[in-house]
Amino acid sequence: MSERVTHDQLVLTLARRLRETVLPELGSHSGREQLAPGAGGDVTFAVDELAEAELARFISDHAPRFAFYSEDRGLVSPAGDETHVLVVDPIDGTRPAMAGLESACVAVALAPLDDGEPTMADIEVGCVMEIKTGAWFLARRGEGVLGTHPAELSTNVDLGSIFWAYGFRGRPARATTEVLAELIDGSSVGGGTFELGSQAFAMTRVVSGQLDAVIEVGSRMIDDVPAMLDQFLAVGRGEVLNNSPYDLAAPWLCLTEAGGVVSDGWGRPLDDRLLLGSGHDFQMSSISAASRQLHELLVDAIDAGIERLQAVFG
Repeated sequence: MSERVTHDQLVLTLARRLRETVLPELGSHSGREQLAPGAGGDVTFAVDELAEAELARFISDHAPRFAFYSEDRGLVSPAGDETHVLVVDPIDGTRPAMAGLESACVAVALAPLDDGEPTMADIEVGCVMEIKTGAWFLARRGEGVLGTHPAELSTNVDLGSIFWAYGFRGRPARATTEVLAELIDGSSVGGGTFELGSQAFAMTRVVSGQLDAVIEVGSRMIDDVPAMLDQFLAVGRGEVLNNSPYDLAAPWLCLTEAGGVVSDGWGRPLDDRLLLGSGHDFQMSSISAASRQLHELLVDAIDAGIERLQAVFG
């Protein structure tokens, strides 16, 4: 069996195993018990710990030469000479999962550990699997994306009629709304705006054609308006809770391999961003769109939103 097939199957099998572990707990109130914060700084719930424990067991049993990086445990590399790393968010969208909603996914990406500091561009395989339905997308770099549904990216480039998602949890709502206000108001009649609770779910909705775009620019807000940092820390109870590489790795590969465009909050490629880490230095803002034309319009809209934010808080 080739390494390619082995890696593809490993990623897909791990995603299925984690889904099977979490599925019986979907919507369970017992899973809402709060534990200590994980390595990523966010609250760890009982259902998160269940999934993380299964992740560790799976790697030990089926991929002992692989390290893994997860939201709650950070980098786990027992031998120190592992050849690859699996970047895993066992439940991307823990709160939707606890509420029994569809927008909760397992996200798994695989990259080599040649120099110990892989970047987004090193990701070889990425998989996003919906926990409630079992639907999935699997991408291999340079070879496109497969899945239970075909990739059907939208051709819509009218900002007044786009269907798009954004993230509010962990971000100061008033400031975030200021940045996104023109897009929210402009698409309120002919389009639709959604806060889905999972970056992986939202970005793969662009792959499926259900959404035109996804915007999450919390990290840019802090970098361009330093006064925002205190507000983010207050909302996050001492932590900055923007998206980390484990949130973006798998859906980024799925969407870009499907033909979409994903950049940071300024419109720059994410390729050279480090893959293993969390906290503000590693966190990434992102603008995801079904086409380059729409992406350019969204970058302009975010630039204007940041200017408004600077006028208020700068």
